[in-house]
Amino acid sequence: MKLAVLDDVEGFARTQVDWRRLPGGVDVEVLDRYDDIDALVRHLRGCEMVLGMRERTPFPRSLLERLPDLQLLITTGMRNASFDIAAASDLGIVVAGAPGAGQGTAELTWALILAVQRRLVVEDRAVRDGRWGTTVGAELAGRTLGILGLGRVGSAVAKVARAFDMRVMAWSRSLTPDRAAAHGADAVAKDEVLRRADIVSVHVRLTDETRGMIGAHELGLLRATAVVINTSRGPVIDESALLAALRSGAIAGAGLDVYHEEPLPAGHPLTRLDNVVLLPHRGYVTDAGFAAFYRNAIEVVEGMVTGRPVRVLNPDVLDSPHLRAAHLRGRGTLGGSMHDR
Repeated sequence: MKLAVLDDVEGFARTQVDWRRLPGGVDVEVLDRYDDIDALVRHLRGCEMVLGMRERTPFPRSLLERLPDLQLLITTGMRNASFDIAAASDLGIVVAGAPGAGQGTAELTWALILAVQRRLVVEDRAVRDGRWGTTVGAELAGRTLGILGLGRVGSAVAKVARAFDMRVMAWSRSLTPDRAAAHGADAVAKDEVLRRADIVSVHVRLTDETRGMIGAHELGLLRATAVVINTSRGPVIDESALLAALRSGAIAGAGLDVYHEEPLPAGHPLTRLDNVVLLPHRGYVTDAGFAAFYRNAIEVVEGMVTGRPVRVLNPDVLDSPHLRAAHLRGRGTLGGSMHDR
């Protein structure tokens, strides 16, 4: 049996993961990112199992249909908008998740807030160019942080805001005053958050309802001194509207870790603005987070090989007559006996 581990651009899977924990007979091949789909298909030929890193390599129906040997598709994390799970179910492919750990995204949110408010990137470049001190930063104490989405990440961000002596306002569709108060925040309407916040930090999931949730109207509610931080998903904010607001000075700046298109294309208009701090989707990329991803992915493989699947995201496929994973029909191992391979 063969497990292909994709998207190891940081080298973590090669150097920090003990793949010997996998059952005997499972061969592991660790790969970098593939932008050429034909090359990816050739490389995955014969692989029964594939582990993808978040949404770096999409698996749409058109790709899944070209991988007849694929039986198990694993995503790090428990959601992946770039995996066509319905198509996988139709094709009899089991899809499972491998959750992470830690507070990487919340911590990175504060790195972006501080970088934007204190103009850290601009000052770093100035020092390297031989200039000493060119901007005036904005303090956080006494200012208002507006959080859109007070879930696991948003509530962790709110906790840090209190240490900076900031006021916190929050909105989400199901947020109650009591839940907001438990995290040191005031529950207010979304438009009220946008009108009153000095910093707006976005922490909602990308759904049909949240796609484009912050557009020209919403950005127009912000103060000219306000900044926007997005470590959620790029399409939550209308990128064209955000560009217009940043270019015109309608808002003071932004800190972005996510984009409509990833990787961000070279020469993208955002890269030409000096009031934006740009990161390459690093929120979840920490040692603790990656260690948990791979540890839990190994558990998924162990479960499938031994006939005890865990963290399956499309459980209906387990009863499907088209199921590719033969062990789930009582044959004992993934795709048949390990000794036959």
